Amino acid sequence: MRAMVLRRAGSRVLELTERAVPDVSRGEVRIGVSACGVCRTDLHVVDGELPDPKIPIVPGHEVIGRVEETVEGSAFHVGDRVGVPWLGSSCGQCRFCVSGRENLCEQARFTGYQIDGGYAESVIADERFVFRIPERYGDVEAAPLMCAGLIGYRSYRCAGDAARLGLYGFGAAAHIIAQVAVADGREVYAFTSPGDVKAQAFARSLGAVWAGASNEAPPAVLDAAIIFAPVGALVPEALARVDRGGMVVCAGIHMSDIPSFPYRLLWGERTVRSVANLTRRDGHEFLELAGRIPLHTHTRPYALEGANDALADLREGRIEGAAVLVP
Repeated sequence: MRAMVLRRAGSRVLELTERAVPDVSRGEVRIGVSACGVCRTDLHVVDGELPDPKIPIVPGHEVIGRVEETVEGSAFHVGDRVGVPWLGSSCGQCRFCVSGRENLCEQARFTGYQIDGGYAESVIADERFVFRIPERYGDVEAAPLMCAGLIGYRSYRCAGDAARLGLYGFGAAAHIIAQVAVADGREVYAFTSPGDVKAQAFARSLGAVWAGASNEAPPAVLDAAIIFAPVGALVPEALARVDRGGMVVCAGIHMSDIPSFPYRLLWGERTVRSVANLTRRDGHEFLELAGRIPLHTHTRPYALEGANDALADLREGRIEGAAVLVP
């Protein structure tokens, strides 16, 4: 099978490689990849911003495909259409796992980071962490749901019942969660890089009541904000825009350092929190919701061998919505 492989951490370059089709062990399924989204976390792996990836590693954790092989007793059948997310496994026994917080498990392993992922024609996955995909979505449009959608949904839940919600960084995750928030009757305020009028128009087209630069004041005080951009300087910026009792959620797995800021920005029972990965509960809840609400994912397809081009376009901010590899 063909796969795009990272052979040196931080090299920023993937190599097209021929590999043997992987074998299936008990508790696993082999999935023929139909589409795999290109996520900013993949950039953090490829660019060396996340420590100690498995090397060599096949990136990719927004996998959509069909089951090709199972073992006896599997909950899946050959031909089932499924998705594979970032969280690839957890121990199931630690205090975090038994309390429903498996995303914090110290023995957790992650797809495309410690487990070979979906930048390939075939992938092996722990079937406990595999999801069935709503039929209303095609393979390419479903791919961003597996991380941009799932992490966005967990961040959205953490933001509480905010009537006025700010989204900082209007990319793959924000463009999905904006639609969920609008469907829930909330007001969405979109913040982009200064001068990115295209992204601002995109946000308004999805129902945002206002869109502007990340250093601008919105026309109304916010109840909560989610920061999808990996920019630590946005934390005090967002704190300055949320009301007393408001929440600022940092949604990324990697973020540049947060600068010091005056205590008055935090005072008034404002809260800053991070979101770590996802749980299977998040996955089941979000995909059930996605089966009811027609979410429109905006995608740009690339051939598998164009993975380096897709990563470069994402790195330089040239993608509206989400890039998706199609083997």
